[in-house]
Amino acid sequence: MNRYQRFARSAGAMALMALLAACGGDKDDDDNGSKPPVAETPATPQPPAPVQVAFMPDIHFHDIYADFKDGSFPGIPNPKRGDNATIRTMYAQLTSTRLFNENYFAFLAALDDAATRGVKYIALPGDFSDDGQPVHMRGLVKVMDEYAAKYGIQFFAAPGNHDPVRPFNQANGKSDYLGLDPVTGAIGFSQPIYSRGGNAACSTPYAGDWARVGDTYCTEEVLHMGYAGITDALAQHGFMPKPQYVYYETPYSTYKYEDYNYNTALSQAGWINRQYEICAQGTGGPNKPSNYTLCKMVPDTSYVVEPVKGVWLVGLDANVYVPTGTGPNDFTGSGDQGYNKMLTHKSHVIKWLADVVARGKAQGKQVIAFSHFPMTEFFNGASDDIEALLGANKMQMVRRPAENTTRALAETGLKIHVGGHMHFNDMAVRTYGGDKALFNIQAPSMAAYVPAYKIMTMQSASEIEVKTIRLDKVPRFDELFDLYRAENAYDVPPRWNVSILDAKDYGDFNYRYMSELVRLRLLNDDWRCEMRELVKSPLTGADMLVLSQLRTTVTLAELKNTGDQNKLTPEFFNCLYTAGGASASNPAYAADLADAQNRAQALAQAHGMQLADFGKWQALDLAGDFVRLANAGDLAYADIPAQRASQYKLLAQALSQTNAGLQLNGDRVSDANTLADMYKARFKPLMAIMLKLADGLPSEHILVDLKSNTVVNLSTQPSPF
Repeated sequence: MNRYQRFARSAGAMALMALLAACGGDKDDDDNGSKPPVAETPATPQPPAPVQVAFMPDIHFHDIYADFKDGSFPGIPNPKRGDNATIRTMYAQLTSTRLFNENYFAFLAALDDAATRGVKYIALPGDFSDDGQPVHMRGLVKVMDEYAAKYGIQFFAAPGNHDPVRPFNQANGKSDYLGLDPVTGAIGFSQPIYSRGGNAACSTPYAGDWARVGDTYCTEEVLHMGYAGITDALAQHGFMPKPQYVYYETPYSTYKYEDYNYNTALSQAGWINRQYEICAQGTGGPNKPSNYTLCKMVPDTSYVVEPVKGVWLVGLDANVYVPTGTGPNDFTGSGDQGYNKMLTHKSHVIKWLADVVARGKAQGKQVIAFSHFPMTEFFNGASDDIEALLGANKMQMVRRPAENTTRALAETGLKIHVGGHMHFNDMAVRTYGGDKALFNIQAPSMAAYVPAYKIMTMQSASEIEVKTIRLDKVPRFDELFDLYRAENAYDVPPRWNVSILDAKDYGDFNYRYMSELVRLRLLNDDWRCEMRELVKSPLTGADMLVLSQLRTTVTLAELKNTGDQNKLTPEFFNCLYTAGGASASNPAYAADLADAQNRAQALAQAHGMQLADFGKWQALDLAGDFVRLANAGDLAYADIPAQRASQYKLLAQALSQTNAGLQLNGDRVSDANTLADMYKARFKPLMAIMLKLADGLPSEHILVDLKSNTVVNLSTQPSPF
């Protein structure tokens, strides 16, 4: 009987099972994290010296000078270096929530920085690869092996939804490598590269290891590897025990700490032992309900490692692939499952976590967990407001852990968790009475805005320092820019703004990347149509303040197809539900607008501002800053001018004092509304949310006090809000 089986029969397990079963029940208002209790510090020994652990989630490593070992895709010559580049197009980057190319240089810069700081332990909380492609996994392992050998760095990986995409190998590939036009040889062609069966071209039978079918390269170098290939590649970087570890176990180990033996640990860590049954309805196993169906055995990479005496790092495999059919790879992806599904479909790992925490506390260990997925809400309490304004599951809300999920995780006794997945920088703490407090640290991605990683320094048993290291200065960040200029010239008309290539450094490049991502994708994905088109119109900040003061009875139908539209675009009017035909222009609207301008000027002056100064930024700038605050929290402070932040606050204040009677047809705005009603109803909550996003817990440089369950701000970066 292994530890999981023994623990499953224990009283502690029964209590936790009862908790998990009851996690859908009512909760008391006083028990939602608003009143952190003061905890007594257990008498636990400290690590022998302050221990540093760096956390680098969401690297999304793509080897930009990869060698396709089968000789298939040669890449394209990069005149700046002389090597052939195997990169994705810039357009692919600017319409993705992650970079594919420049993050290669950022990873090297982060490793160099960590090595300079003397960091010996680096945790990778998932998405260390970009879909587990063999050609890029080889490049990742090569880099990790080099830094391990040169600096003595030990890496500890936990898988994300991009590594693996499914539990087992999956035919796939990408349609947008940067390639050469098959006819002209010009740089800019979106080159498809797929594995056998990955697309229609590569589904055509062909002989040999690879083939060129039409314009497509067919090669197994880009298939999506499952657990077997990925864990084999990273066996020496966390997924298997090593002789120098003080201790290592998995949820399926049977030995005790005091009996630890490396050879036994190595034997029991074999993948034949590290599997569990998952069914469509929930966790499988011998005691699963009789109505459970589509049950399958899949691997689980969870482990706890003691790399230095006194510190337990718990690498949680929080991927949950729910079976959807009888085929060998009929599973959902894990990207939207997270800990909500961990409680129902992988509950044995949660029970094991509780056991690890209890044993670690009893033995005086500093227990730090990391995984790919967040354990708490990540929008400073604004999630419900965001859903009310934008609709269900916008802004990745489908990935939000339910409050009862967070409560159940806190009940395991875990105090500190570092997550990734969201490409967010965030700090959250939830308390549930007694000493139940869970600190969830969202470490940012170096492949997104703001590019950074976190260093955790364990100062004592009750104090942990967490510092965010921005990667603004990255050597070689512009090494591929000549290729992108060729791509931009190839596309007629250009699909993206070439001014991004004027970036002065990697931080500036990411700032501009986020602006393009908002414009090209996120507004379409997340914002309501009339909001999106309003901010994409030529409106300035001055226009937005004027609209906050607009009082009019002229309807949108009366503005449509008239000269009264001001800066509203045809695309904006296409978003509206048409209640009736447009009537003639109402001469009163010009007077109403002039009155609103006077009111806005007076309001600005009353707060020591000038309306003209609001005209220095566009509505699209506000949308970009909204997303930056959502993604980066206080790391975005440095990128938002103090004057503009003050203007945002005044706009929010002006809108907070208004009411609107919005008429809808479903989710669509009726053109029987006035522009004033539509604007106030949509942008009043938007600005309130923006201020919430700007006012979260500090995260840039903090001290986590486990005695009082509080966060102390150590940052010198002032808030512009």
